[in-house]
Amino acid sequence: MTISRRKMLKISAGAGAGLLLNELPAFAQQQPQLMRAIPSSGEMIPAVGLGSARTFNVGPPSPEWVPLGDVVRLFHEMGGRFFDTAPSYGTSEQVAGQIVQEIGIGNDLFFATKISTRGGRQAGLDQQEESFRDWGREVIDLNQVHNLQDTAIHLRTIRQAKEEGRTRYVGVTTSFGQQYEQMEQVLRSEELDFVQVNYSLGEREAAERLLPLAQDRGMGVIVNEPFNVGRLFSAASGRELPDWAAEFDCRSWGQFFLKYILSHPAVTVIIPATGDPEHLVDNMGAGIGRLPDEATRRRMEEMFDNL
Repeated sequence: MTISRRKMLKISAGAGAGLLLNELPAFAQQQPQLMRAIPSSGEMIPAVGLGSARTFNVGPPSPEWVPLGDVVRLFHEMGGRFFDTAPSYGTSEQVAGQIVQEIGIGNDLFFATKISTRGGRQAGLDQQEESFRDWGREVIDLNQVHNLQDTAIHLRTIRQAKEEGRTRYVGVTTSFGQQYEQMEQVLRSEELDFVQVNYSLGEREAAERLLPLAQDRGMGVIVNEPFNVGRLFSAASGRELPDWAAEFDCRSWGQFFLKYILSHPAVTVIIPATGDPEHLVDNMGAGIGRLPDEATRRRMEEMFDNL
């Protein structure tokens, strides 16, 4: 039998694992969010961000937008800033851009997007301009070459925008292990502000070479797919959160998975994607309180491998 994340949250709260979910926003307002420095500039950003792949890809304004608006509002109220999206995520960038403008927080957020095309330089320029329009912004905080598509071409476009003052940071992304060798070559040859990779308790390969390399090269690390496309919740289905999770202020399986990632010294920000306000609140809780130390990280890995 599988169990939904929502049900797991209710079970954890009922079992005394921590604060009830509906109490967490008030609690979070009294607690500082974990902050991390962007290595290339020293600028501080909250370490728990928000992704939008799949979750914000909805149709024209409809009841589907209501929980998305709640997610964005709660994210901002709980101290979140880093919002990651892309023109290739269906309608996600447009929907998120309209929501943040309607709420009036567009300029408060750290707007991270991507160029995601193999159509050449002009197609990349067109996507970049589309991103400016979607969010009503004159400056993109971070633009990234998505999944190493035409990397050299699009890095030139993003760097030109940075020189012109229209983009603040430059990065590259992947969410595929088979691209790690190519990504390593890019990290060694290019001067970048950020690299984005998939990394989780269920996919730890990036920690072997990419994360240390990014750290050595002075690049910020953004982690996508922190729940391994939901597979981590499936693995933990029906199991109680271990008592020792309280030692690092962990109140749910979601926070268990996220705090593991945040405790890696190379990680700057994580971007769990969600369209569910309860999940957003739970995710933000991962940026509050203590993190696991190295011995606890090994214990978490061993426990997960034996699930």
